Amino acid sequence: MNDDWRLQIDFVDEGPADALHDRLDAQELEHDLSRAFHDRVIVSRNETTIFLYAGDREQAEGARALVESWATANEEELDVDFTRWHPIALEWRPADESLPTDAEAQAAEHQAKIAKERQESEEQGYPQYEVRINLPSHREAEALSDRLREEGLPTVQRWKYVLVGAADEDAAKTLEERIRSEAPAGSEVAIEATWKEMADDLPPNPFAFLGGLGG
Repeated sequence: MNDDWRLQIDFVDEGPADALHDRLDAQELEHDLSRAFHDRVIVSRNETTIFLYAGDREQAEGARALVESWATANEEELDVDFTRWHPIALEWRPADESLPTDAEAQAAEHQAKIAKERQESEEQGYPQYEVRINLPSHREAEALSDRLREEGLPTVQRWKYVLVGAADEDAAKTLEERIRSEAPAGSEVAIEATWKEMADDLPPNPFAFLGGLGG
């Protein structure tokens, strides 16, 4: 099973960050940690913070050992934050925290996630999710937008696109299903994180927004 594991190393200034980043270039990691392309450790940097992403714990531990070996050789003190992506909570959690395995535990985790999203939507003043509808024509987009606004739903229309806000994932899925059944034939409907939410939680990845490009 391919999971997501992350090492985060924070530096006070850019000098040591530069040195470690040079050590962790793709060729070096491929040689020390990987045997195949799909086993590659991904290195990302955001100013004085370096992130390493691995596909399983063994690989992440290998990356950590490589970083700690570099720190010892260069007399650098490191504080490495070792986390694992939680597929239900959708956030990074401590690596030693076990994931829920039975249905009851997974349901409880999901409800906690939904409650958190609703609270964040209320506190931040914008929805966590949006349902994006690409309609066949401007006239149909305008009609759908007007109808949804009349219901009090947060709606934005641009040309033949309509965006409808949802406070949490469950609400977004319910809204998506409803709109799919009501939208004109030929409409395209999808759930996305809102632009503001993506900007606030943007990972240090230069390709993060490429998936949102389109005509």
